[in-house]
Amino acid sequence: MAQFFVLSLDDAGAEPAVVGAKGTALARLAAAGLPVPAGFHVTTDAYREFVDRNGLREPILSAAARVDPDLPISAEAAARRIAGLFARHEPPTEVAGPVRWAYAGLGDRDHLVAVRSSAVGGQVPEAAFADGPRTVLGVRGESAVLAAIRRCWASLWSPRAIEYRARAGLDHGEAVIGVVVQTLVPADAAGVMSTAAPAAGEPAEGEAPGEAGGRLERGRILLNAVWGLGMAVASGRVAPDTVLVEKGTGRIAGRRIADKALMTILSGGPGGGTHEEPVPERWRTEPVLGPDQAAELARLGERIEALFGRPMDVDWALYGGDPYILQARPLVPAAGAAAGTAAGAAATEVWNDSLTGDHLWSCGGLGEAVQDVMTPCTWSLVRTFVRSSSVLSALPGHPAYGNIGGRLYTNLSLAGALTSTPGRADPESRLGMLEQVFGRLPPGVEVPPAGVPRVAIALRLLPAEARARRRARAGRKRLPDFLESSPGRCEALLGRIREETDPVRLAGLWRGALLPFFAEACHVLEAAGRERAAAWTKVRRHLRPLVDDADADAMLTGLAKPGGAPPAGLGPVTGLAQLARGDLDEAAYLRQWGHRGPHEFEISAPRPAEDPGWLQEQVSATLALSGRDLDRAPGHRHGHAHGRQGHRGRQGHHHGGDGGAPDAVEIVPDALELMRRQREASRAAWRRFRAGHPRKVAVTRRRVGRWAQAAHDRDAAWSEVMRVYRVLRAFVLRAGELTGGGADLFFLTVEEILALLEGDGRPLEEVPVRRRTYERYRALAPYPVLIRGRFDPDGWAARRGHRTDFYDAAEPLAPLPPVPADAALSGRPGATGVAEGAVRVLEAPERGAELRPGEVLVTGAADVGWTLLFPRAAAVVTDVGAHFSYGAFVARELGVPAVLGCGSATTRLRTGDRVRVDGARGTVEILSGAPAGTREPQLTREG
Repeated sequence: MAQFFVLSLDDAGAEPAVVGAKGTALARLAAAGLPVPAGFHVTTDAYREFVDRNGLREPILSAAARVDPDLPISAEAAARRIAGLFARHEPPTEVAGPVRWAYAGLGDRDHLVAVRSSAVGGQVPEAAFADGPRTVLGVRGESAVLAAIRRCWASLWSPRAIEYRARAGLDHGEAVIGVVVQTLVPADAAGVMSTAAPAAGEPAEGEAPGEAGGRLERGRILLNAVWGLGMAVASGRVAPDTVLVEKGTGRIAGRRIADKALMTILSGGPGGGTHEEPVPERWRTEPVLGPDQAAELARLGERIEALFGRPMDVDWALYGGDPYILQARPLVPAAGAAAGTAAGAAATEVWNDSLTGDHLWSCGGLGEAVQDVMTPCTWSLVRTFVRSSSVLSALPGHPAYGNIGGRLYTNLSLAGALTSTPGRADPESRLGMLEQVFGRLPPGVEVPPAGVPRVAIALRLLPAEARARRRARAGRKRLPDFLESSPGRCEALLGRIREETDPVRLAGLWRGALLPFFAEACHVLEAAGRERAAAWTKVRRHLRPLVDDADADAMLTGLAKPGGAPPAGLGPVTGLAQLARGDLDEAAYLRQWGHRGPHEFEISAPRPAEDPGWLQEQVSATLALSGRDLDRAPGHRHGHAHGRQGHRGRQGHHHGGDGGAPDAVEIVPDALELMRRQREASRAAWRRFRAGHPRKVAVTRRRVGRWAQAAHDRDAAWSEVMRVYRVLRAFVLRAGELTGGGADLFFLTVEEILALLEGDGRPLEEVPVRRRTYERYRALAPYPVLIRGRFDPDGWAARRGHRTDFYDAAEPLAPLPPVPADAALSGRPGATGVAEGAVRVLEAPERGAELRPGEVLVTGAADVGWTLLFPRAAAVVTDVGAHFSYGAFVARELGVPAVLGCGSATTRLRTGDRVRVDGARGTVEILSGAPAGTREPQLTREG
């Protein structure tokens, strides 16, 4: 019965049960004489024959039966297993023969085709295929066609399709699928046509047809259009042109021309496929469709609507001036607008860039400074920040940074693409470069390729890198003036914001002053960061064969600028010590450091300058630990009892054997005393160096001096970016006052805030859903340090006992690797020295008062909020971090041993455990568990 495995495209027997819904629609279009590309159907019987002849039915159903629809990661695992079954088995001859024959009938042996899944109605809604490879473009050759058909068959078992059937109580055994194979139109332009436009008229940019209110206007047709193939419209990577055409007359009733930065085109190689490339500059803002072309497409749309008897969404293409109809489906208005369902009231958004592909994501690097679940306003500012300071953002369609469940992650696959460009280091060195910033990868974890076409690297990434280098040179020249002028400029802008009473003028202030100032600060930071990285690499390479790690660290610390000023990164912690000693008053501290504090990258979080109570708490803690109290004169001096040992042998303070209160009040050296000791250690290391390498002293001092200058500059630039950030927060607060939106504006993007200021109240309608989304993600425990592939935060958090350092979508249920209870943890050396002490696991700096003198601080990552606690810690251990981390820098300057980037320290260690931290080796040795009855619950990532 091989004749039933393949049907011609316009076959009268192409019914939904035989070829699926998409195939049926194409059969009707072709039979009606519409310009549909030639092709054929692979029937549902062909799918059944493939499954039965290869003995796949039982293993498929067994895998699907183990899926819990409330645990999405279980569906991910089942889908991976089933996809592997399809990939390992070939279609039987009875199916492959007719497919080869039909393919040969389309053209030569390398004829380009598109292969598309066609779902059978009732078993899987079309939306369930959004996460499966339902369309394979640019397929060339018989073998490739058969492989693409298998991929489409496997999409019947995508995670969402499996979940849908499980929730609906449908029998997995009855699920079947059709496939359509068609000649691929090498489109000059393509898009989507809705034969009924939204009633409100032209949709907002990025809005799908029907989302403007749910009610459709039958007298107009809406066309979306881009250059090249239509994938850019479907993926949302490119904002298309939109054209409204009146039915009957073909008159254009309205249009919007977008800036179309990317286009998808066919790859020219023998393997076929597609790739993205930049749209030529002269085409970016040119209309894709002329009036005659729009009218011709609209006429075809009217014919299609009449054929199906209802409004339709139609995929179309233009090639050589001729239109082609690629597929058609019923147009469904946006749910909830007309129905107003209760479900809509409880809906939330999906913030998840891990769904974009098989990338490796890390919450290290910039993510260490943005540790919280971000409000939408913060996320929009972070995107502005990275666009202004990162070369990786130069590749449209390839996200350099992602929002995964509200948290910031860096795309290491894309970062690896930059380090692998011509002229870069060998693979091992490239990995080392990544690990210096993002931490060491666990054994067996590799960075998957980003899939960036060579043309994109040549046309986008390398020129962007060259521009960034030129910008960095200019930025370094501007740096001194910027650092000097920034505080005054910030104060002036704060004054203008406070005094502004007109919402429209406030929006103008953003565009004319605030945004350019923010961009300037980001560019200066980029320049300083590049200089620091280069200086660090050179000086460490120079010192490595000459001294050990401990002396190298010592020689690179304690390097105050002329006048004795410490690096700006130490300002908040040394400022507190100065305040407690009476060398600085509160007003001066807030003027210098009031913009730095916990959660400083979250725009909704108050700054210390806004919360005098915060500063009082910090001063009280510093006074108490230093042996003073609030009633004593702040300028009182005293000796420091129980001082810690030097950087080579630092020990935690003794506590009572029951793990309770200390035997006596400990007197802890403050940050200024720790820095004094570290300077002594630095001078001692230099003396040893001079004795061992007298001829190297001069050149080494020059290189260390360049490093010191670069480190000071980068720290100062970061501090000023945070000062500017305080100004941006003041803008949002003032906008909330002038519009009456208040704190709701933190749940809008900056672009939406500007629209609100200029009289458009619609953005506030998004706030309830976004607030629920934010609270939903914030309720989850922190996600894994590293994520590969598609990640579901809710499903991951619902399961206990899996890995917390690394998540792989290919093995979503992977358990924690077996580790002996007393085995050492390993991470990146952050600051040399050895310390022993009891562990204190903390998940937020607000719980810092719980850290007792001499305990080992264990946390997820260390930003400025955490470093205020470093003077009282015997050592610091984190899940996230590397040698370039802010926490590592502060630990080195204070002489606090630190091991960063352990991946699972907060889950392996518990408060009360006793450990030995070796900062030079990057190890944390568990000496003993907490005494009975004192061990606190483990800080887990499972919620």
